[in-house]
Amino acid sequence: MDPIIRFPSLAEIPQACLAGLPLHQGEYLVDGELRAWNGPRKEVDAPVCIQEGGKLERFELGSFPKMDGQAALECLQAASRAFDNGRGTWPTMSVAERIGCVERFAFRMGEVRDRVIQLLMWEIGKTRGDAAKEFDRTLEYVRDTIAALKDLDRASSRFSLEQGIMAQIRRAPLGTVLCMGPFNYPLNETFTTLIPALIMGNTVVLKPPKRGVLLFQALLAPFRDCFPKGVVNTVYGEGADVVGPMMKSGLVNVLAFIGTSRVADLLKKQHPASHRLRCILGLDAKNPAVVLPDADLGKAVEECVLGALSFNGQRCTAIKIVFVHRAVAAAFCEALAQAVNALVPGMPWGEGVKLTPLPEPGKPEYLAELVADAKALGAEVVNEGGGAMEGTYFAPAVLYPVNAVMRVWREEQFGPVIPVVPFEDLEEPIRYITESTFGQQVALFGNDADQLARLVDPLVNQVCRVNINSQCQRGPDTFPFTGRKDSAEGTLSVSDALRAFSIRTLVAAKESEGNKRIFNEILRERKSNFLSTDFIF
Repeated sequence: MDPIIRFPSLAEIPQACLAGLPLHQGEYLVDGELRAWNGPRKEVDAPVCIQEGGKLERFELGSFPKMDGQAALECLQAASRAFDNGRGTWPTMSVAERIGCVERFAFRMGEVRDRVIQLLMWEIGKTRGDAAKEFDRTLEYVRDTIAALKDLDRASSRFSLEQGIMAQIRRAPLGTVLCMGPFNYPLNETFTTLIPALIMGNTVVLKPPKRGVLLFQALLAPFRDCFPKGVVNTVYGEGADVVGPMMKSGLVNVLAFIGTSRVADLLKKQHPASHRLRCILGLDAKNPAVVLPDADLGKAVEECVLGALSFNGQRCTAIKIVFVHRAVAAAFCEALAQAVNALVPGMPWGEGVKLTPLPEPGKPEYLAELVADAKALGAEVVNEGGGAMEGTYFAPAVLYPVNAVMRVWREEQFGPVIPVVPFEDLEEPIRYITESTFGQQVALFGNDADQLARLVDPLVNQVCRVNINSQCQRGPDTFPFTGRKDSAEGTLSVSDALRAFSIRTLVAAKESEGNKRIFNEILRERKSNFLSTDFIF
């Protein structure tokens, strides 16, 4: 593999990839209308560089509104009015009616599939195949959420009778939700909080990530048309300018944020009543892999490459450090270097491409610093060409042997650098996991059931998912996704998210003839959307 990527000239880019570009988004959704923004704008550069006259320059992709605190507060107030302390149309609507709105949105969303995929490729450098997977998985998540809510509502459609008390127990919305997703999965990760928040009856302010903004433009009209006025609102701009004022207002009831623990702490501290703020947070991770001496090295290498370099390693669930037993370390590193160098670099639209340019400004330089630090402290880059840079591209680097004094030991690189640590005593990786401030996942590679069992028991009390002979990952979406320590707050899955964005609420009365009559009349004449025995098919 030639580690230096070749960037195209403008004439070499397929015309279909350039359709509708640049995109200068001039509107945002607030209070049920697409409102024109006449203020400052934020320019968007693609991670793809254009080669003209021997120079590389990032492709100008478009722009979006750079809103201020006042405009953000107007969006938040619109969402708050739509909730109206739980008296609004949306929170008091029947579950079946809310499901109908989300189903209509899912249909409209499917109509803009190609446009969203195109912008995912351009904005964050995701390959065409991965961009398509993200869109399709997100639409599947929407449909699975609808099915999960139907199941939940069916289970809640019956009454309970305990100790002379009649009651119906259901779930009620929490209020206004601020949804903020990450740049690496701007559609999917955002929707894993947005959709369950909406379908449970909450109103929403959506702030797209700094990268992965323009793709939401295609969804503004579907949001407007499929939900009541003020239920979905969008805010654009710098976080410090727009998020701070919203949090300080106290009108945010739920913070759904996927990003760093540092930013999450800052946001929570700005809320005037943090004890009333419900938080669902997906945060940092430094997921290790542990390769035991009896591991199938071929399988371990295959899974570690997938885990460490899928979407250039820019995933919170990525394997970010590999502990390998010294007895097999040399063979593992040799095979790992070969597998990494077999990956094809290129542009997001290229056939068979696995490695693409990085979207974050300054990211290649940061990764180069990590590599230089490790080399200065005794590590080597064991794959040919690893760590080479060209414009926004950074060739993946396998570092060995890595130790505790190196920055890459503790810093979450969030990019294509694979630190490999040799060990002799299993207590070494266990101690690393125990002392880490993160606690999301670990991947174990080995064939001795007794030894794996001895590892599983302590590790499930340090991380929230132990993967055996497979990479760290989020899916399937029906499985719980969370973390310990600084890695998460709350649990997400198709069903867990419905619970995260709601609260158990009940209507109860003593068992008397008069109360039975009242309940029967309400049910028979469908006077209440909460008190109901309707069965949703």
